[in-house]
Parts: sequence; C-alpha cells; structure tokens
Amino acid sequence: MKPLLAPSILSANYAHLEEDVKAAERGGADYFHLDIMDSHFVPNITFGPWIAKTMKSITDVPLDAHLMITKPREYIPQFLDSGVELIYPHIEASYDVFRTVQLIKDLGGKAGITLNPATPVSTVFPLLDLLDSVMLMNVCPGFGGQSFIPSSMARITELRQLLDDHKPSVRVAIDGGVNMDNIAELHKAGVDFFIAGSAVFKSDNIEETVRKFKEILNNA
Repeated sequence: MKPLLAPSILSANYAHLEEDVKAAERGGADYFHLDIMDSHFVPNITFGPWIAKTMKSITDVPLDAHLMITKPREYIPQFLDSGVELIYPHIEASYDVFRTVQLIKDLGGKAGITLNPATPVSTVFPLLDLLDSVMLMNVCPGFGGQSFIPSSMARITELRQLLDDHKPSVRVAIDGGVNMDNIAELHKAGVDFFIAGSAVFKSDNIEETVRKFKEILNNA
C-alpha cells in the first residue's frame, strides 16, 4: 500500500491555521489529522466537530479524526457530517466497541480503531472485518510533542503480521513521536499511515518538511 502522511493540526499555529495547512498541503500531505480530546478519557481538551468544518473550508485534503473521548458514539455522526472521512475511536473507551465501529461504517465512514501503548494488539482481532485502519499509540495520549516509546516497534511488527494473516487491506497507523529519524524504520516495520504533529508544524519550513517526509517514504 502507498504510505500516507497525516500532519496533526494539534501542533499548528492557530493564529495562522490556514497558512500552516496550505503549506503542508503544498508539501503533499495525504490527510490532516484531528486530535479530539474531552478531558475525561485523556487529561486535555482540544476541539469539537467545528474544527472539521473549518478545515474543509481551507483544504480539500481528506480528514481523519482521533477520538480520545469517553463517549465516541455520541459524536461520530457529527464528525462525519462535518466532513471527516476516517474516524479512530479508542478500543479502551467503549464497553461495546463493536457497535462503535459498526456505527462509523453504517454512516458511510472509514473505520479505524486506536490502541493505547499497553493494550494488547490481539484485541483488534474481533473487529477486523469492519476496520480500514488500526492506529497504535507510540505515546500516552493527551499531549503532543512526546517522545517515541521504543517498545512500539515490536507491537507494529506483531500487528502487521496479524493483519497480513487475516485482512491485509487494513492499514497500520502510528501516532506519537514520528520524525525524520525514525519514519523509514517505522515503514519497514509495517506502518503505512503516519501521523506527525510537532515534526511538521514546529519545523522551520512546513512545506519542505512534509516534502522530505514524503520523499523518505517513497524511497523506503
């Protein structure tokens, strides 16, 4: 599968959001990533479905949303209606995660699922028939700019093998600590959907940084 890069706007400059987004778009961003936090599931608050509408007014690049919230089913319809294409609820956030993922599919969206660093990879197995992507957190969710957890490499390999054995079309996404130094190694391990926040939007040249990320992935 073609590797995809999704800059996370959590790290963007909101006083110049359109400028930052357009720079990443010119560099070749495949998606823009929305980190949704509610201060309950994680100890931080970000934004709601309105940010998707704002993004759709700025760019035609597809959006994905990472729902770090305790009641994802209540908000999935709003995010899809606001223009989000791919939604990642957390497997840890719902007592009935099957119904949560099924709702995304029933409403015409692409369905992902997110696993925290300590959650076993095998927990995704019952959901595979419904999934388009599985996202592994390389950091504890809640704040941007954290360092990569080295043990995540083994989890990536384990997940990619599980998917290859049962549903090869499902993508492996990674979030947290992605940078120029590790993206090629992550791709080799099996990742094909990369979320990068600080490494993109805190760089000196957003457009050139995205372009370099894409060049590394295309040559890996």
